[in-house]
Amino acid sequence: MRRSVYTIIIYITWLLLPCLSMRAAEAQAMSGKDSVRLSLLTCGPGTEIYSLFGHTAIRYEDRNRGVDVVFNYGLFSFDTPNFILRFTLGETDYQLGVTDFRRFLAGYWMEGRDVWQQTLNLTTEEKQRLIGQLEENYRPENRVYRYNFFYDNCATRPRDQVERATEGRLRYAEDMESTDTGRSFRDIVHQYCEGHPWARFGIDMCLGSEADRPINRRQMMFAPFYVKDFFASATLADSTDVRPLVSDTEQVLAIPADAREKEAAYPSPLQAALFLLLVVGIATWIGIRKGKSLWGIDLLLFFLAGVAGCFWTVLAFFSQHPAVGSNYVLFVFHPLHLLCLPFLLRKVIKKRTSYYMAANGAVLTLFILLLGIIPQEIHLAVLPLALCLLVRSASNIIISRKQARR
Repeated sequence: MRRSVYTIIIYITWLLLPCLSMRAAEAQAMSGKDSVRLSLLTCGPGTEIYSLFGHTAIRYEDRNRGVDVVFNYGLFSFDTPNFILRFTLGETDYQLGVTDFRRFLAGYWMEGRDVWQQTLNLTTEEKQRLIGQLEENYRPENRVYRYNFFYDNCATRPRDQVERATEGRLRYAEDMESTDTGRSFRDIVHQYCEGHPWARFGIDMCLGSEADRPINRRQMMFAPFYVKDFFASATLADSTDVRPLVSDTEQVLAIPADAREKEAAYPSPLQAALFLLLVVGIATWIGIRKGKSLWGIDLLLFFLAGVAGCFWTVLAFFSQHPAVGSNYVLFVFHPLHLLCLPFLLRKVIKKRTSYYMAANGAVLTLFILLLGIIPQEIHLAVLPLALCLLVRSASNIIISRKQARR
């Protein structure tokens, strides 16, 4: 009787072995699936002008294989030949790089920048598809791409890869195409340049009137933190299920407030421009009273205005950068100042009326009067700078008339 019981137990165990093997294989497969995690990394802003807007990257972990790397679309080198010229013309090339996660995090720790991680709630197939896309992008012939600050950068590329991997199932919580946001590219630039007045001034001077047009929410995602925020409320939907795109959010690197690098205190662009206007105004008043042309001031001011105008002219007419055309700042700073400098100086030195000075004074007066209706947000520091040139143009007219009366 006991033997028959043992026989039955062995027989049942033998029958169950295939089932147990299948369960073990299934458990192993599940373990393999759970070992892969893909996350969106959002890095806080730095102090350099190219890092003010933060950064976005994709982290790929596979615990079974010991893989923990970051796919980073934001690599570039200042050592690239003609880097400044190429950047001005909008011909800067960035590339995708792959970095060990710990090394990536250490770099941001040294720069004093926080890092947030959003775990992407993807299926096995979606994970494999995204990994495959990233690996394909990392091939030597694919990793370099033409950088575009507003439309194709280190934030938009990871977003596009996630959208592609989910094959149209990604749904944002808000209407991404409507321009009812009340925001423009310039507004977002100002948001991230808070506390960096000279960076804001420099970018403002380069952006034209296109930067003041309303943009939609998808265009706002050129800034990494907008990608982070819109991903946080997005979902993945198919015919049978709706799930959040982000299953977990954590701050993987938090920099103490007292350890953050603080920017040195300098006079703001507006303060510097007002001081310059004060100096030019006082000198001009003294020069008019004494009948002196003070041509050295004109040489310096119009030379600098002409050089600046050459740069902004190249940006407006030859650069591939978006939103730098139709720049009304060119009414104040333009290459004609440089081209006409010898002729206007000859007239100023001889205390004769310069027709260029008279025409420039008329243009600047019109610019100042119409400042409120120009379809471009002009930085306030431009006003005192324009007044400096206007004061010098008026000085030439006044002194030349005094000279003619003698």
